[in-house]
This record gives sequence, structure tokens and C-alpha cells, in this order.
Amino acid sequence: LCSLSIIIDSYTVAFHTPSLSGGSYSTTSSVKMAIPELLVYDMDACLWDQEMYEMPKIPTEKDVVMGDLNGRGEGVVGVLSGGHQISLHRGSIIGLQEHADDKYPGMKVAFASSADTPLAEKIGRATLKILEVLPGLTVWDLVVNRDWKGVDVNQIGRQPPLSSNKARSHFPRLKEATGIRFDRMLFFDDCNWGDHCGMVASGCKEEDSGVGPATVRTPNGLGEKEW
Repeated sequence: LCSLSIIIDSYTVAFHTPSLSGGSYSTTSSVKMAIPELLVYDMDACLWDQEMYEMPKIPTEKDVVMGDLNGRGEGVVGVLSGGHQISLHRGSIIGLQEHADDKYPGMKVAFASSADTPLAEKIGRATLKILEVLPGLTVWDLVVNRDWKGVDVNQIGRQPPLSSNKARSHFPRLKEATGIRFDRMLFFDDCNWGDHCGMVASGCKEEDSGVGPATVRTPNGLGEKEW
């Protein structure tokens, strides 16, 4: 992350850090670290390397590619939909592994995806339940089962009550489902099909602070640098 401004207990903390996963850290106040309460990932072309509307088939647990999970052991690094492999971007696997390791106390994770069709939504959800963060720990296990005690707070798709505009539907519903303020959220999105980051940042502001989610655009997918 290059620069963010997050409201913590009614005080604005501006900070600069080259990476959540390491490196030096500097801040303009005495606060040593500011961690978002909710980290929100877009899925297609951000969290992972495919667009779900282009995938032909809902994957099953048989449709897997095994490999090295970023030096943490062997696990499911790819999910097959027809002849297409879906894999997490490098920044995504690093971030999710650090989250699994509780590197960012108090932070939870959710997904906000405007998957085009009901089939695309089903493929996305199935993929989350198969791809692994650590051996034996799927993305779904980590985010839904651990963070939210089995409650699916994720906003995936664009069928009503969702829409193609995440600022109007996905994020208000995330706030309602999680109880977390907009100005305590961090959002990653590729923004290749519209400026979702800009719309969310400007359209989802808290009345008392005038601040919305911090956002990071990942036009080439969530890489290690963006994380």
C-alpha cells in the first residue's frame, strides 16, 4: 500500500508504507499502525486471474491443480473450469496467508464481486470453496468459516438486490451485514470494467467523518507490490 487515510476512534491517521507484508513503516502521528477492520476483495481479475463470466462450468473438488502454496506446503493452487485454470494472484495468496497467520489483529475479510450471471456467481463461490490458502485450508474456510463463524456476508453477483454498482449495493449491504463503518474498510479492485474504487470511495462516505473506504486499483491483478 502506498498511502491510506483511515479513521480510528474519530482520529484521522495518515500513514505511508510500501507493503503490508514487510518493509519500513512511517506515520504522521504517534499511532504505530493502522489496520482496516474489513478488507474487501473484488474477485475476477483481482483476487484471481480469470473472469467468471468466461468460465463454462462449475468446478468440483475433482477439478484441482496441486502445487506449492507460496512455500507453505502443497495444496490446491488451481481450480479447473472446463479447460480454464483459476488461480489466486500472488498478492492475494500472500495477503490471505498473512491473514491466516493473524498478522493483522482485528481485521476480517469479505468479497464484493459484480459477477455478470447467476452461473458466474456459482462458479465463483465454488472456486472459493476449493482454492487453498494453506494446505487443507480453503479461502472459504478462512473467510466465511473463521472470520464470520459460518455466516456468508459476501456480496457476489449483480442479481437483485445487488447491481453492477458496488457503491449502491455491495458496500451498503456489507456495512449492514458486518456492522463495520465504511471508513474502516480497505478495497482492492482491478477497475478494468469501470472505476469501482472511485465510485466506492466517493459514494460510500460516513456522515460524521466524510471518509469512505480506502481503495487500491489492481489493473493487472493483485500483485505483491499492490499488497
